[in-house]
Amino acid sequence: MSTLDRTETLLRSRVEMAAEGRRIVDAARERGLTLRLIGGLAVRDHCEELAFCSRDHSDLDMVGLAREVGGLVSLFEALGYRERIHVREATMREQAQFVRECAHESADGAYAVHAEDHVDVFLDVFRMDHRVDLRERLAVEPYTVSASDLLLTKLQVFRAEDRDLRDIVTLLKDDELAGEDAPGTVNVAYLAEVCARDWGLYYDVTRNLRRCAESLGVYGLEPADEDQVRAALERLTQAIEAVPKTRAWRWRAKVGTRRRWHEHVEEQDGESP
Repeated sequence: MSTLDRTETLLRSRVEMAAEGRRIVDAARERGLTLRLIGGLAVRDHCEELAFCSRDHSDLDMVGLAREVGGLVSLFEALGYRERIHVREATMREQAQFVRECAHESADGAYAVHAEDHVDVFLDVFRMDHRVDLRERLAVEPYTVSASDLLLTKLQVFRAEDRDLRDIVTLLKDDELAGEDAPGTVNVAYLAEVCARDWGLYYDVTRNLRRCAESLGVYGLEPADEDQVRAALERLTQAIEAVPKTRAWRWRAKVGTRRRWHEHVEEQDGESP
């Protein structure tokens, strides 16, 4: 396959997967169920310049409510997916996974882009290197988790890769910072409060804020955009440092990195969000 054909195939599959994510959210809404996108495709939904945040996606990542899991199973079955039951069991019912034969074809229709399509659904809690409770936070945006929580899921990564740092930069470039929840808005007060309760989360979040600030020059941003992102990184850091910390946070800070401060989560047949 030529480079041109491969590029066309990847672009088509990205657009199709983004559309599929929105279709699933809309179908859930019609049934009175709550689902929101999370991960790279959710970042894409917030991205004003798709060329900056575009990358390959092998799956869809979503968040739903554990109390609605029966309805979610019925929904995905109606959409042509089947559940991998062992995933719910392996994750203590905090995550479900739904799969179907790949519907994304190459540009010439000769082969499927993936072995299969699959959707990972976190139930109530986003659980990776740290736990983020999302049960009461799924009504801010119509298709994705809030920009604040989306940013937090990237900042909480213990070993953040370039794509995670780029997603952080994307969100701070294209979403506004404020002191409350609203569509397209990063709630600075919320992020500071969450970090004030959990030293381990605070440690990884502030470390990744520093890493982004140190690497800003590699993204080829326009000067105005780079200034905006740098200012946002500084504002977030200052807010997180300034908020009073809980007694549990202060006790854990004394232990520091001598004890592991993040979780180790095995991937369930898919890449991280």
